[in-house]
Amino acid sequence: MSAAPPFIVGIGGSTRAGSSGERIVRCVLEETEALGANTRMFGGPELAALPHFCPEDPDRSDAQSDFVDAVRQADGLVIGSPGYHGGVSGLVKNALDLLEDLRDDRRVYFSERPVGLVVVAAGWQACGITLQALRGIVHAMRGWPTPIGVTVNTVEQAIFDAAGTVKDTSVRASCAAQAQQIYWLAQQVRTSWQDQPGSS
Repeated sequence: MSAAPPFIVGIGGSTRAGSSGERIVRCVLEETEALGANTRMFGGPELAALPHFCPEDPDRSDAQSDFVDAVRQADGLVIGSPGYHGGVSGLVKNALDLLEDLRDDRRVYFSERPVGLVVVAAGWQACGITLQALRGIVHAMRGWPTPIGVTVNTVEQAIFDAAGTVKDTSVRASCAAQAQQIYWLAQQVRTSWQDQPGSS
């Protein structure tokens, strides 16, 4: 029996719907879909609906439970953040903190999952520092950051056309290359897990 297509979850954006970061994450997801993946996006509005993570409170809102369950089922992820003062935005960090709920799972946190990373910032310094911070978070959560990280300097690059589609050929090529890495590894991992006894 052939393995089901990988399920890839995108996380990213700001409180502004359709932000640059959210659109880049969506671009990577679209490239994984073109390869055959199923996807789901948690953009700025969805992330803003998540209450602040409180480890002492075990109760979760419907939005929090939906988010955690989607990541739990994911075979791979794409995480994007704006570079705010050289770091990950609070909106994205709150969502990642909520994934502490995956600590007792069979696949703890991001275990055995590829994670593509996207950073959009007004300057290359913030891009680099924030990408490194995201890589550190993914390592701490036992995930595998893809070799390719997508960084976009909004000061120097004209990224989108009037419809909001990525028009910059180098950025789109990076999105496609990252998507290929996510898809390939997610496919291998999904097949491996399906072959294990007791897997569903």
